[in-house]
Amino acid sequence: MANFASSQDLADKVVSFDELGPGLYAYTAEGDPNSGVIVGDQGVVVVDAQATPLLARSVQVRIAEVTPLPVTQVVLTHYHAVRVLGASGYPARDILASDATRDLIVERGQQDMDSEIGRFPRLFRGREEVPGLTWPTQTFANRMSLWHGAREARIIQIGRSHTAGDTVVWLPKDRVLFAGDAVEAGATPYCGDAYFTDWPATLAAIRALNPEKMVPGRGRALLSRADVNQALDETEAFVTDLFAHARRAVARGATLKQFYDEAMAAMRPTYGAWAIFEHCMPFNASRAYDEASGLTHPRIWTAERDREMWRALEQDAPPKPADAP
Repeated sequence: MANFASSQDLADKVVSFDELGPGLYAYTAEGDPNSGVIVGDQGVVVVDAQATPLLARSVQVRIAEVTPLPVTQVVLTHYHAVRVLGASGYPARDILASDATRDLIVERGQQDMDSEIGRFPRLFRGREEVPGLTWPTQTFANRMSLWHGAREARIIQIGRSHTAGDTVVWLPKDRVLFAGDAVEAGATPYCGDAYFTDWPATLAAIRALNPEKMVPGRGRALLSRADVNQALDETEAFVTDLFAHARRAVARGATLKQFYDEAMAAMRPTYGAWAIFEHCMPFNASRAYDEASGLTHPRIWTAERDREMWRALEQDAPPKPADAP
């Protein structure tokens, strides 16, 4: 297995369960994937399921501290295994996702599952319980609403950014947003399946909602408008900085390895202390280089491609051309 930085990350994280408003909670763990919780009048909605049923049970332990109601619905903000494979650990009758997210599960779900388990062994503890890919029971185009009594939760496919199917859950009366990995807080955006050109417009669409509190994909719960704006600004700065470096590198004919080394040197002073920076940057650089080279649709990550990329960037092996399978 490739020696990814995350493969040596074995220490447990401290979990926080913060209240965002009446019946609204953020399950966060020091830069590990977050989940959101909406307590309705007859059941609970979980936004992002965690990576395994074992980890899903840890979310339910926290939910049980605030309500006896069961989890009846799970919303997937995108298709990545670390977010969705825990869905079978909930008693939910409905698993909701955008049409684009389901299409991505069809196209690359199994490869993504195999790849992510190899990269993040700690996050996939209890993976032997995973029955297979997580499939939504209901999909939607653009947006839909969940009603729990008088409370509306709008599920919006907000735009391409972290993936092609990125979805947010917006509570308009509460001004609370569950953002998925379109927004991070003190954590490095993972851009291996990203759309750099589109990401700023997606962040603009999130800003237009004017959220006052937010649960980002990774990082602490954001409990003030100032914190929300900072996370939006920092996420945008990271992706625009990296893509600008990539476009300049491609324009002058630099190799992927040359670009990666330059990007790491340029970005580490500003972003290097963020969670999972060392892990994400090889994948981020590979995708940024591809998109700057004209490859609009992200290539599929497989366990084999992970290893090839790591060798190319960390051990000076010549990289494959951007259009190689």
